[in-house]
Amino acid sequence: MRRTWSWTFNLPPEELWPVLADTNRFNEAMGLPPYALEETPQPNGTVLRRGAGKAAGFTLEWEEKPYEWIAGRHFRQAREFTKGPFRRFGPVFDLEPDGAGGSRVSYALEYEPLTLMGRLFGARLAAQAGGVVEKRILEAVAFAKGERATFFDLPAPELPAGARERAAAMAGEIDRSPYGNGLGPRLAERVLAGMASDLMPLKPKRLARDLGVPQRAAIEACLAGVRAGLLTMKWDLLCTNCRGAKLSATALSELPRGAHCPSCNIDYDRDFEKNVELSFAPAPTVRPVMAGGFCLSGPMATPHVLVQLLLQPGERRRVDVDLPAGSYRVRTLHPGIFVDVEHAGGAFPGARIGALGVEAVEGREFVNEAGFELAALIEDRTWTREALTAPEVISLQVFRDLFAAATLRPGDEAGVSQVALLFSDLQGSTALYERVGDSVAYNMVRDHFALLAGIVRDRDGAVVKTIGDAVMASFGDPAQAVQAALAMQAAIADHDLVLKIGVHAGASVVVTLNDRLDYFGSTVNMAARLQGQSEGGDIVLSRAVADDPAVQPLLAAVPKRDESVTLKGFDRPVPFVRLAPSGLRPPPP
Repeated sequence: MRRTWSWTFNLPPEELWPVLADTNRFNEAMGLPPYALEETPQPNGTVLRRGAGKAAGFTLEWEEKPYEWIAGRHFRQAREFTKGPFRRFGPVFDLEPDGAGGSRVSYALEYEPLTLMGRLFGARLAAQAGGVVEKRILEAVAFAKGERATFFDLPAPELPAGARERAAAMAGEIDRSPYGNGLGPRLAERVLAGMASDLMPLKPKRLARDLGVPQRAAIEACLAGVRAGLLTMKWDLLCTNCRGAKLSATALSELPRGAHCPSCNIDYDRDFEKNVELSFAPAPTVRPVMAGGFCLSGPMATPHVLVQLLLQPGERRRVDVDLPAGSYRVRTLHPGIFVDVEHAGGAFPGARIGALGVEAVEGREFVNEAGFELAALIEDRTWTREALTAPEVISLQVFRDLFAAATLRPGDEAGVSQVALLFSDLQGSTALYERVGDSVAYNMVRDHFALLAGIVRDRDGAVVKTIGDAVMASFGDPAQAVQAALAMQAAIADHDLVLKIGVHAGASVVVTLNDRLDYFGSTVNMAARLQGQSEGGDIVLSRAVADDPAVQPLLAAVPKRDESVTLKGFDRPVPFVRLAPSGLRPPPP
C-alpha cells in the first residue's frame, strides 16, 4: 500500500536536498525517540541490523535495511518488522527540477500490514504520519528559503533545574576568555534550545556555517566552552569506511591505535591525520542528551556517499548518474575488494559485484552476482569536510593555551603528512641587552613574543614552543605560514628589532616532549636550519613552500632570489628562496 504527497517549490534541488534528506532531524522533529541497533555479522560478511523501540504507542521490533539514494534526487528506506502494526513501513522521496529553477518534490509512505490493527487502521496511521511529515517539510523548505530561523517549530527541551542560570554564567565566562569571540550567548542558546541531532555531536565547522562566523572563531568558542563547563569534548576514532565514530576517548592519551566498526564489520587503524576527530557535546548539567541517533543510516549521515543501492541476488539496475570530475570509490557496505575511480566528469560507470567485492564495468549498470542481498555505493574519496581533525586542532593556538596538558601516551607517536613550520629568532639579542639594559631588553623581547603569537593565531597557527629568543610555530597550510612570516617582518620593523625567519613544510611526527605536544623529524630540522640562513629582516623559504600553489600568489610582488646551501644532516645542497627585506608587505590575515 502507498500514500503519496507532492509539492512544487521555487528552490532548485541542490538547495532542497540537504534539508529534506536530513532524516535524522526529521525523525527527531516527528517525535520519534533515539535508538540503537544490534549489529550481528553474518557469514557472508554482511551485517544484520535489528532495532527496537516505541512509536505512537506501539512496541516495535524490526530489521533495518540500508537506505537507498542518489544524492540530490531520490531516497527510500524500508524496515521489516516482526512486532508492531506493519510488516513493512518506509518512506520514498523523489526530487527533480521543474524546468523553471524550482523543484517538484514527491514523498510517499509504503506500508504492508502485519496485524489486525495494521489492516484496520493502516491507512489512517499512514495518513497521520504523512501529515506530520508534510508539516515538517514545509517548515524545512521555509528554513532553506531563509524565511524562518530554525528548521522546525518544536517544544522547548526539558532542562535540569537551574540550567539556564548556569548556562548564562558560563556564556559570560566564555566571552571573558580571549577565545570566546563574542559567541558565548549564542553558543549557550544553541546548547539550551538546539535540536538534539545537532548537539550529539556538536561539530564546530558546522556550527560556524550555521552561525555565519569563521571556522576558527567557532572552534575557539567551543574549546573555551569546555573550559567554562558548558561543553564536553571527546576524540573520536572514525571508521575509514562509514566515517562514523565507533570509538571515543576523553583524552588523546586514551585513544587506541585501532578499533572495530560493527556497522561495516571491519577492523581499522588510527590515522592521526584523517580519522581522529575532536567533537563536542553539551555538559549534562546544562542539557542532558540521550545517546543514540534518530536515524542511523540516512543520506546526510554519510554525505560523502553519493549513491547507495540495495541489490537483490542477481539484480541488474541501471543507474543514470553524472558526477563532477574527482576521486571516487565504488564498494559494498560489507568488507571486500573495492575500485577507485579517477573520474573525468559526466556519466559514471557501472560495476559488477561478486562475493569478494567490486569490479568496474563499462556502461551504467550495477549487477549483483554475489548470491545474497547487498548494498553497493559510490563515495567521494575526499575525507569528511566537517571533521575537525587532530592535526588541525593541535596547530591552533587556543588548543595549546587552554589544553596544554593534552598529550599522547609516553612512547606513542602520530604521523602527519604535512605541517608547515616557522622558526624565528631575534638577531643580535645579546647586543640588545648590552645597549638598552637587561630590564628594557627583557620587556622588548617579551613584547615581541606577544606580537608574534598574535600574528600566528590570526593565521590559524600555534606557537609550539619558545627557545631563548626563538619561536617555533606550526600551521596546517604553507600559505598561512608565509602570510604570518610576511606580517611578522612588517610588524617587527616598528619595534627596533631584527627578526630572522625560516619556513619549511613536509611530513612530521607528533610526539610528547617536555609534557607538551611537539613535532619531530627532518621537517623540523630543515625549518630550523633554514632560519639559520636568514640574514635578518628577510624570510627564507624552502622550495617545497615557495612552490606551493597557494603560496606563489603571495610572492608575486615580493623581491626574491634563489639560493642553495649545504646544511648539516642533509646529503645534498638544499635550494631555497630568500625574500628580500625591501619587498616584504603584510598580507591580510
